[in-house]
Amino acid sequence: MSWIDALGWFGSALLVFSLLQARMLRLRVLNTIACLILIVFNAVLAVWPMVAMNAVLAIINVWFIVKMLRESDDTGAYTVLQVPDDDVYLRHFLQVHATDIATFFPRYAAGADPQRSALLVQHGDETAGVVIVRDTGDGTAYVELDYVTPRFRDLAPGKYVFRTSNILRDKGFRRVLTPPGMVKPYYEGLGFTPVGDQWELSLS
Repeated sequence: MSWIDALGWFGSALLVFSLLQARMLRLRVLNTIACLILIVFNAVLAVWPMVAMNAVLAIINVWFIVKMLRESDDTGAYTVLQVPDDDVYLRHFLQVHATDIATFFPRYAAGADPQRSALLVQHGDETAGVVIVRDTGDGTAYVELDYVTPRFRDLAPGKYVFRTSNILRDKGFRRVLTPPGMVKPYYEGLGFTPVGDQWELSLS
């Protein structure tokens, strides 16, 4: 197999692999790389229609990547809605994503608790995630659940909840504390500091 054949096979495999990604940003990035590889492959073979098609796809991907990155820092891209802990839609959302939630929050157990505050993170009319905190009585919002759907997982809607919006501060909380043993925690990038095997954020 020549290097050009290997390049073509690799680009095609990466293109297919990119379409299997649930995370939209990752999908776009991998798809762009695949398109660039296939541009080179088809240019060497002088298959100009395929060169043009992959060039257009790469441009479209770059446009969406820039748009998603801008939205990740756009305070107007997300809205936080507080709902009762026994809200019907909240229960439905948790049930639909129960398997994925159990992967990242194996200790979370649904159920009514008057000390809990449930926050739905909305992107337009789509639910990007849910944050459930429990009031421990000392000004601490203890994170029982901080779940983001795969589609929005690279776009940090949690940044809006914990850093941009004042919803937790307005509820009287002075700090946020995560549960121990988090799976793939992303809190360091949000300004949290490690406390043992937990993460803490000061809201004061």
